[in-house]
Amino acid sequence: MDMEFSEEDLAFREEVRSFVKEKLPERLKDGARRTPGVFVEPDIGMEWHRTLNEKGWVAPHWPKENGGTGWTPVQRYIFEKESALAGAPALSILGLRLVGPVICEFGTPEQKERFLPGILSGDDYWCQGYSEPGSGSDLASLKTTARLEGDEYVVNGSKIWTTHAHHADWIFALVRTDNSGKKQQGITFLLIPMDQEGVEVTPIMSMSGDHEVNQVFFSDARTSAQNRIGEEGAGWAIAKFLLENERGGSCYAPRLLKSIDWLEETAREQPSGVNGAVAHDPRFRDKLARTRLEAEALEVTELRILADLAKGRAPGPQTSLVKMIGSNIGQEVDTLRLELLGYDAMQLPWERPLYGNEAPEPVGSEAAQVSLGKYLNSRAATIFGGSDEVQKNIIAKTVLGL
Repeated sequence: MDMEFSEEDLAFREEVRSFVKEKLPERLKDGARRTPGVFVEPDIGMEWHRTLNEKGWVAPHWPKENGGTGWTPVQRYIFEKESALAGAPALSILGLRLVGPVICEFGTPEQKERFLPGILSGDDYWCQGYSEPGSGSDLASLKTTARLEGDEYVVNGSKIWTTHAHHADWIFALVRTDNSGKKQQGITFLLIPMDQEGVEVTPIMSMSGDHEVNQVFFSDARTSAQNRIGEEGAGWAIAKFLLENERGGSCYAPRLLKSIDWLEETAREQPSGVNGAVAHDPRFRDKLARTRLEAEALEVTELRILADLAKGRAPGPQTSLVKMIGSNIGQEVDTLRLELLGYDAMQLPWERPLYGNEAPEPVGSEAAQVSLGKYLNSRAATIFGGSDEVQKNIIAKTVLGL
């Protein structure tokens, strides 16, 4: 694998740096930095989304003919790394990296014309209807049903852990349209409008005090048969395509390494209470060095995957490996942040947001104010998008042949 950037890649990197420096305002960086949740709020994320869309850079993972950038995998990596280094808010993946690529791959020309422009512009905000009570890791056991009546599907059931459903205009959902065969065979992929009488969103408050996830109830909710992606019963194959994008559609390492850089810098100034700064504590240095090595090894793995993608190879089980390792390193980083900042990091304000003019005053520092929230929220990273146990089973079956 060639680890050197070409002259074209280096020129592209300078273009990205110049653009981000000019167009990314400090308030968006501040909002992203002071958000303890997994997702930034739409008032932060969607402003940056629209800025990137004006440049034509909002959908690097889409085919160019559908509004994508036409970048190489290496250019996508460069863009993600420079965005992370600049402190740009991470964009919501729900429309751009999940349902958008599904519509590009499986949608009809009419569906692409109907839905893709709204995802690109940010006018349509999406949420994902996969998990259900009792059907999380065993996704194929889902029970939400859709019955075709004339030219509409009537949907009944519920979805849970639905991120940003309270903001969403649409939900893409897996529903059961047939019970006669294997459970994977009777699943269909539907796009359902949220603004209707048959859809109820109930908030779920996390331990951190954040409202990111919800339970969504469907009571004779309706959607046009034209909003079915693929054929009836083809939902399981589409779901696997989408999950590969969710688990491996972005690079974890750049943002992890940015966070580790911050830990190292802060450790040089943070008093240990024993003998100078925390950076002098050999135990902390040990753990931080180990975490950096793990993140750097992950970066090399991600670059190897990008090299394969550049040769036309499809993403496969390596996305499970990257998702699992990236999630675990992220948890290590959040644990080290707590250890570094000490008692100040034990504060857990209930007010939201923690940025802007009405944010509560922090104890010690702004970083300390969000540290416990980040730690608590990152506990879910090894569960959502497929738990560690699911990823290990995929790796054991597809890579090791067990």
